[in-house]
Formats: sequence, structure tokens, C-alpha cells
Amino acid sequence: MTSTSPTTGGNVTMTGHRKNCETLRYVYQDFERLAETSADDIVLHPAGRTSTADDVHGLPHVLLHERNLLAATGGTLFMDVQHVSATASFGAVLGVLRAQAPTTVAMPFCGLWRFADGRLVEHWENPYSFADLSRQLAQH
Repeated sequence: MTSTSPTTGGNVTMTGHRKNCETLRYVYQDFERLAETSADDIVLHPAGRTSTADDVHGLPHVLLHERNLLAATGGTLFMDVQHVSATASFGAVLGVLRAQAPTTVAMPFCGLWRFADGRLVEHWENPYSFADLSRQLAQH
């Protein structure tokens, strides 16, 4: 899944807890790296969820969710990371979600993360407009 997140060459600013910032930047370069950096029982709160029943539990399921998102863009999805900020417990990644298929997408996002014992244990997906993103990804 390497194509998920090379930045487009701009400078990425990082503030706060250096190790956690580096972990987040590392993950956004390739979401398969969640396997190396996450707890086995990680929880993903996907964009557009309507209740806790929509949450994704466990590393294999979170990885499948990310792979499905990449597949929905024909493998063109990447996160243009602009800023990473973290404490010992939480992290935020700001940037622009980009894809070329099924249509050109450039949408701001904020990924929120929770850390425990240096591992990623929880993630909240936050595109600027989930409704617009869903509409764009559904175009043929």
C-alpha cells in the first residue's frame, strides 16, 4: 500500500512529542505500517459513522478498511501531510487527501490518534466533508 501517502514535496512541520510525531509521519507514508505501530486491538472510528456499531475493531479489520479505501480510488489515494502534532497520549495529522480516480479529489483532512505505551490504539478519520468525499469516490 505504498502509494497511500508520499507527500507532494512540501515541508511537513512537526511539533510536540517527537517519537509519536515520527510514528504518525511514518504511518501516513504507507498505511500497511499500521501493522508495525499499532496495538492488535486498535479501534478505528471511520468518517461518516453514525454509531459505535460502525467502529472498526482490531488490526486486521483496520488494515482491511484502509485497503478498501485505497481500492476505491484505483490505488491513487495518498495523504499529503502538512503538519503533525503529538503529545505522549494523542496525535493529530493535518493535510490534504488526494486521489485521481474515479475523479480528482483534493480535500483537507485531520486524522486524530490516541497512543498507549507508544502504540497507536485509536484513530478518528476526519475528512473536511465526508458527504462530498463519498460522492466523489462513488462517481464512475
